[in-house]
This record gives sequence, structure tokens and C-alpha cells, in this order.
Amino acid sequence: MKIGPKYKIARRLGAHIFDKTQTQKFALSKARRSEKEFKHRSFVKSDFGTGLIEKQRVRFYYGISERQFSRYAAEVIGKKASKQEEGLYEKLERRLDNVVYRIGLAPSRRAARQMVSHGHILVNGRRVKVPSYEVSAGDGILVREGSRRRAIFSGLAERLKDKEMPYWLSFDPTRFEGKVNSLPAPSGRETIFDLKAVIEFYKR
Repeated sequence: MKIGPKYKIARRLGAHIFDKTQTQKFALSKARRSEKEFKHRSFVKSDFGTGLIEKQRVRFYYGISERQFSRYAAEVIGKKASKQEEGLYEKLERRLDNVVYRIGLAPSRRAARQMVSHGHILVNGRRVKVPSYEVSAGDGILVREGSRRRAIFSGLAERLKDKEMPYWLSFDPTRFEGKVNSLPAPSGRETIFDLKAVIEFYKR
């Protein structure tokens, strides 16, 4: 998915949208800019506006197209479950590119998508080249043996030595092997978006 100017998008939607904008320098720059803008305008966001902004934040964070994100929302809303925002969170987190990023194989979700597309990742022993592939509880994630000598995987054990894994994932860098221990569920620390507002936006 073509993203566009990341710093400009992050100033509008929040620094945590992209890895490269999660720096103190960017935060200070954004604070100065926000102070100047506040002096010139003041407004109250509507529910629609809040939902729109939140939807864009989530979409850019996971790096997926509007069409695909709309499909995820439609699938969740169509099930008429009581906590649809949890269903949306689960679908986003279960994407293979996100899993590859979460376990530390790639420095960003964009790099993780390329890693998957180039055939470096196996799921249950089968090569999967679709970044949007949804993993299931119990799935095994493996770096293809022929890919392990590539520069992108060099020093993997050292890089992941102090990495804190999400509770639902595990990875052994010495064996290039991981596992989906359970399905993901949102928690206070991991959920940085108002997914309920996103669901309400798509219900309009």
C-alpha cells in the first residue's frame, strides 16, 4: 500500500502511527506545531469526524488499504457479535505480516510484508506469500531454511535477546521458529486506538 509522506501523516494522526516517527525529536516538533495551530483555530469534532480520524490512524498503523480495511469492518459487523471492536482487533493482529513484525523478525510492518511476499516465511511448514493471511491458534511460524543466511536475519538471536513478546506469540531465534499460542485479545497496554469509534463509523 502506498503510504505517502509519513511525517505529515503522523503530525495529523499521531506519532505512534509509524515506527520512524516515534522519536523525541518528532514529539517536540509536533508539540510546537500544535501550539501554533491551536492559537489560530478551535473546533469540536463530531462523532463522524472522530470515527474518520480513528479509522485512518488504525489503517496507517497496520499499513492496509481502505478497501481491505472496509472489508474487515464489514465482516465483523456482519457477525453481529456483542464486542465487535474486539473482533476487528483480532483480525488486524492475526495478519501474517503483523505477526512477523510482532515477533521481531522485521523492523516494521512494511518490511514484514516484503518478507512474507518474498517467500521467506512458512506457516505450518507451507510457504505463505500473502501478507494478509490470517494465522490461527497453534500455527507454527518458521523462517525458510534457504532464507536464514540472508542479511535480514543475521544476528537475530542477539537482536531479540531482550525483546518482550506479546503474550499470544512465542519465538525461538536459535531455531528460527515461533508459534501462535492463542488468539489475540485487546488489553489496556496494547490497544492504542478507539476501535469502537471505528465500528460506529462503518455502521453509518
